[in-house]
Amino acid sequence: MTTVTERETIQQQFQERIDEDQLLNCMRCGFCLPSCPTYIESGFKESHSPRGRIALMKAVVDGLIEPDEDVERTLELCLGCRACEPVCPSGVKYGHLLEEARDIINQNKKHSLPVRAVRKAVFEGLFPHQNRMRTLTGLIGFYQRSGLQAIAHKTGVINILPDNLTSMEKVLPKVPTMKEMKNRPTHLQAEGMQKKRVAFFSGCLMDTMFLETNNATMKLLQTAGCEIVIPQNQACCGALHGHSGEKDGAKELAKRNIQAFEDLNVDYIITNAGGCGGFLIEYDHLLKNDPEWKDRAKAFVDKLKDISAILMELEFDKQPLRLPAQVITYQDSCHLRNVMRTSNEPRRLLNAIEGIEFREMQGADRCCGSAGIYNVVESEMSMQILDNKMEHAKATHATTIVTANPGCLLQMKLGIEREGLSHKMRAVHIVDLLLEAAEYAQKA
Repeated sequence: MTTVTERETIQQQFQERIDEDQLLNCMRCGFCLPSCPTYIESGFKESHSPRGRIALMKAVVDGLIEPDEDVERTLELCLGCRACEPVCPSGVKYGHLLEEARDIINQNKKHSLPVRAVRKAVFEGLFPHQNRMRTLTGLIGFYQRSGLQAIAHKTGVINILPDNLTSMEKVLPKVPTMKEMKNRPTHLQAEGMQKKRVAFFSGCLMDTMFLETNNATMKLLQTAGCEIVIPQNQACCGALHGHSGEKDGAKELAKRNIQAFEDLNVDYIITNAGGCGGFLIEYDHLLKNDPEWKDRAKAFVDKLKDISAILMELEFDKQPLRLPAQVITYQDSCHLRNVMRTSNEPRRLLNAIEGIEFREMQGADRCCGSAGIYNVVESEMSMQILDNKMEHAKATHATTIVTANPGCLLQMKLGIEREGLSHKMRAVHIVDLLLEAAEYAQKA
């Protein structure tokens, strides 16, 4: 609960920091309402829509209401999926407003001691340090390989966790060994004629828990004719910080990444995680008020490209791609679609695979409910959204659900597990499927 002094400070900072032009650009037309998952799942509650949240921010700025717990709660409940932005006729940058409001509230309220400890451990102690990410992931790998996981399930000890975490534990990928996580390449040559020289943003979770997907990404890039540079001094993208009211931490990570990539003399910087890409591509906005970094941030952003986009540019879809007969559907990564504006390229690549039938899922552009750590901190709403998503997925009769972001991938795996469909349906990252298709075509 915020004190009177905290609310006064928050209100003052809303007036100083929130972009009033963006608030005024909202015409209250309601075009955003059908695209907002929390508005729909809350029973069409106006305060849980983008229009309603903007109205609340404007009321705080104008001094009509206090930034109390109700205002904070409706901002917390937002997924940050930004599906409202592509449909907004005024081009309101809702995501920027949301992140600024969350940062103001978080930095000016006194959290309880346990919350402060957790936030410090996560945002300062873990994600900015890749060696610590490897250590934590290594512990999960030890749990999986040592027999502890089997014992936890056999004895029922695992059931002390909340239901959603119990299910999430089942769908975690098999974690690589510490040796595999430490033995990472820094430079790879193209296979055949070199067409592009690219840098690869390997990420934090992607280069630990999802290491095999990173390996598949680099293999596809090599096959497509790319020389690859992987700078060792890159860092976490900062998305989790930026979305959780830790903007200063996000800025520091952004600066580390810009510095790591800016002197590499590459054509593109490639990412394979929609959530990371959606944050990386807005570094110029994040650092717009920093004279030393704003131009450097813009140069970084101008080179950023998703893996599916560069594969299409290099005509990877014309290479032999084949899989055994199966029905495939695609779930958009919100930030890949709504922020990076990349949605056609993944579908064109999937449709290029011989032997499969691609079926578009109704509402594929609607958030799956993962949204970073949303499925942990807002489990009830997340599972409600996921249940709706799985109804649409089942309607396609797909045996393979493809996505382009690790959080979405785990969420769809969780949905399959919750529906009891693990025996006949799988979820897979698009690069893993494309590599599978390329290798199967070679054997055919």
